[in-house]
Amino acid sequence: MTPGDLSSRVVAATCIGKVGILLGVVIASSLVLVGASRLLAAEVDAVGASAPVGFEEVIERVRPAVVGIRVKGGPRSPDVDRGSLPPGSFLDRFFRQFGLQIPADPAPGSDLTVGAGFLVSGDGYIVTNEHVVASGVDIDVTMDDGKTYPAKITGSDPQTDLALIKISAPDDLPYVRLAAREPRIGEWVLPIGNPFGLGGTVSAGIVSARGRDIGEEPYNDFIQIDAPVNKGNSGGPTFNTRGEVIGVNTAIYSPSGGSIGVAFDIPAETVSLVIRQLREKGHVTRGWVGVYLQEVTPRIADALNLKNVQGALVAQLDEGPAAKQGVEVGDVITSVNEHELKNPRDFARTVAAIAPGTVINLRLLRNERLISIELTVAELARAAKVKKEKQADAGEKSVLGLTLAPARSISGAGDAGVVILEVKPDSAAANDGLQVGDIVLSTGGRPLGAATDLNKMVDEARAQGKRTILLRVKRSGAISFVAVSIT
Repeated sequence: MTPGDLSSRVVAATCIGKVGILLGVVIASSLVLVGASRLLAAEVDAVGASAPVGFEEVIERVRPAVVGIRVKGGPRSPDVDRGSLPPGSFLDRFFRQFGLQIPADPAPGSDLTVGAGFLVSGDGYIVTNEHVVASGVDIDVTMDDGKTYPAKITGSDPQTDLALIKISAPDDLPYVRLAAREPRIGEWVLPIGNPFGLGGTVSAGIVSARGRDIGEEPYNDFIQIDAPVNKGNSGGPTFNTRGEVIGVNTAIYSPSGGSIGVAFDIPAETVSLVIRQLREKGHVTRGWVGVYLQEVTPRIADALNLKNVQGALVAQLDEGPAAKQGVEVGDVITSVNEHELKNPRDFARTVAAIAPGTVINLRLLRNERLISIELTVAELARAAKVKKEKQADAGEKSVLGLTLAPARSISGAGDAGVVILEVKPDSAAANDGLQVGDIVLSTGGRPLGAATDLNKMVDEARAQGKRTILLRVKRSGAISFVAVSIT
């Protein structure tokens, strides 16, 4: 063997060794990657094990419990898009932000209502929307197999837009159950209903959001879904992939009259509480303590020197338990029976679920001190809405960009406070939400009688180094606090 041959073999062996090492590293790395991919797949499978590729099996199980509803004699065809939106509500702000036209309410005229519902017991109890069966003379329920039965209203609750109706059938009927937990955002959901009279229609989508406030009564935190929901789906169920009802279709936003993927469901938790009372006594009893509340905004928290932007600010008191037991205007209610409050809607739902006659404990902040008050819950009484305050054409200027007049000088405005006649468009008052027709009653607990009173109080607040001033304002019969910048 020559030296050249020996060196060639050494080089070759060295190269092979390096390649072997390299291949070993690559193979080992591949094994690690394979192991990681298997672990990730296992995690994904664990998370999505309940979500099938198709929905055939769950639909076959639950569809027989979904019914179509036709009501004769209703005031109008109550499509689920709800037409006009309450000014300042979530959807009102959302669609104005993107320049979309908000349609007017549908005109009266039709005496035939088409909706949907679902059986919650084998003896014929059906859940639907209150607006589907309201004012109905004859209610007909059509089953999935085509059989039709007359129905009677067991009870209804306009505050949550829920109703319970009853049919009589010779055999036990198929029914479905309400989900015991809230759906997760992104979870698959399956609405079934009677869109445009096409009974038994199934669509699919996901949960888009929870806790939506769409300007309705304060007893609902709506679930938003993107599944196609159209006119006639009102009262129908939305299922999860386990075949449980997560909500009742009650509203959509629809500039065109058809689905655009913005639909709202009444949560199963609310449905369960309401139908239990409707079945037992035909109506819903709610707790009431006689307070009018508003949200604690960052500006209000700053004006009141609050550490946390949460709770519910007492803006007005009725002659009820709260006033009798020492709650005062300006208090911030932080909890009910150790339940920490997020906002006024949270308070309304919490108290409404408490039986009248129950003693509760309120914890509240007053002048930066935490105090506790016990009171007995009364029963909610419906109150009539008050018309908007009349406006006038003359008044005095204030430093906040407002034109004001004493309320006693304006017909129908009462004797207390000053009426806003004009708001300068680029003023802090306009940016912070004050409107023409508002009555400013007081600031800092001191009543107002003229524009000069407000100017004096603003000057005092600036001298104390404050950045905002808290005004107590009456609007459309309701009283609230508004924090206005004075810097």
